[in-house]
Amino acid sequence: MSEPASISAAIAGRYATAIFDLAKELGLLPALEVDIDALSAALASSAELREMVASPLYGRGEQASAIAAVSRAMHLSVPVTNGLALIAEKRRLFILPQLLKALSALIAEAKGIETAEVVSAAALSDAQSAELAAALSASTGKTVKLNVAIDDSLIGGMIVRLGSRMIDTSVRAKLASLQNAMKEVG
Repeated sequence: MSEPASISAAIAGRYATAIFDLAKELGLLPALEVDIDALSAALASSAELREMVASPLYGRGEQASAIAAVSRAMHLSVPVTNGLALIAEKRRLFILPQLLKALSALIAEAKGIETAEVVSAAALSDAQSAELAAALSASTGKTVKLNVAIDDSLIGGMIVRLGSRMIDTSVRAKLASLQNAMKEVG
């Protein structure tokens, strides 16, 4: 992660923790989850919103009034509305994508859900996905949700990242290992 990205993630993490703690204290975790999904969808679908959040050309007042209008229009919960207002006031709306990601992670942790990043050479069937999720759940003791991507350059197999652990069973990795072994031999 680059230095600016890690700084943004750290800033977003602090705001996310504050918003999450307030929502939890007020018993608004389900509303917080709905707000995160709605804001994520809005960011994905609206180029204007992405530009307003990321562009330094908009002033503090413009960003604050725009994010207040978005909060009202989307009927966001009090912790999210107040958090976004504070973030806009501090001219840090550029962290919104990282904030949503951090909030999602906090909610998943509170629910006992862990997300595994899976990259496979071919699409997994529903049965394969269920079997993989069950095996990972058994090893972690938590409910595991899979986030699957396809990379045909793996040739075969898959790479699974779960927390700080990584399991690489791809043919590409095995071929690279074999190539290194051949270099050592002669």
